[in-house]
Amino acid sequence: MSGLVSYHAGLAAEDSVARHYSRSGHRVVERRWRGKGGEIDVIAQFGGDTIFIEVKKSDSHAAAALRVSDRQVRRLFDCAGEYMGGLPDGMLSSVRFDVALVDAAGRIEIIENALAA
Repeated sequence: MSGLVSYHAGLAAEDSVARHYSRSGHRVVERRWRGKGGEIDVIAQFGGDTIFIEVKKSDSHAAAALRVSDRQVRRLFDCAGEYMGGLPDGMLSSVRFDVALVDAAGRIEIIENALAA
């Protein structure tokens, strides 16, 4: 049962993060976008930037940050490259990679431009 609870907690965290970005004036364009190499939790646009957002939930923000693995970062970059192939400017598009940390109380901490390719 623990896996099912974690799955639903992750979905709730993604919902909260998407709402947070929307309230901040971003346009959420994709949720759980699936590419050949995996999934991107949330994709938003703000101004001319496309923002790829990895959501991590844990008891604390620090514990959530530790859950971002090198493998996940590589997967996120690969998926983002695939997604960018469909954008008008392709790989020349202005993008950034954020990490959204959600703690057990539902508080959100956004680390903008957390990942560099």
